[in-house]
Amino acid sequence: MKCALISDIHANLAALEAVLADIESIGDVEEIWCLGDIIGYGPQPVECYRLAMAKCSIVIKGNHEKALEPSGADRFNERAKKAIAWTKQRIEAEPDGAQILTDICNLPTNFTREDMLFVHGSPCDPTNEYLMPRDSLKKDKMRRQFSLFDTYCFVGHTHFPGVIEEGEVFVKPEEMMMGIYILDNACKAIINVGSVGQPRDHNADSCYVIFNGDSIKYRRVKYDIMKTRKLIYKIDGIDNILGDRLVAGR
Repeated sequence: MKCALISDIHANLAALEAVLADIESIGDVEEIWCLGDIIGYGPQPVECYRLAMAKCSIVIKGNHEKALEPSGADRFNERAKKAIAWTKQRIEAEPDGAQILTDICNLPTNFTREDMLFVHGSPCDPTNEYLMPRDSLKKDKMRRQFSLFDTYCFVGHTHFPGVIEEGEVFVKPEEMMMGIYILDNACKAIINVGSVGQPRDHNADSCYVIFNGDSIKYRRVKYDIMKTRKLIYKIDGIDNILGDRLVAGR
């Protein structure tokens, strides 16, 4: 089965629509799996939620979905708390807002396929823990992570696409041959699929992964950044910097 793996849309409808169009252009992608954070930071949470739920056969909970639960945003900085408060108000304003909130809170935190694990954050903490590129150098931390799955673990959350092989350093997609990573079971690996709606690797283009069973391929997609930025500027509940950062991909 050829699948698209997307994550961290962050209520950026222009980015999500561009990625979905790119997936459609490939022609033989059978399913789309979302690794969380459909909402948060961005200006169109309801639109992104409805579209993601319509297009994705599997959706799991990210930390921004969890933030809608009581005390769920306690770990957030003030900018993120402000944005998630606005997001909750925006969802509640919908006729079916209460049901949307219930459905979001009931999303699973992980899923497995064969011997592969799929989470938002990390094997140790599927929803909240970050595995940053620099963490590949922390042997004790990574030893715990790799002990919790058999072959491959797919994550999002950090917005930094790339691969950590067991005992090795973080490898960026641009350091791979044509952005392809071979899944040959030679070693365990944690694969970050990148961010659709808020890339932070200094590349403003949306990022996602095509997974075909024996390899993955990173794809970057341009979208109308200024459209999303202008929408953010119109919303008092979202800081302008969350629009500005999209331009720089940071």
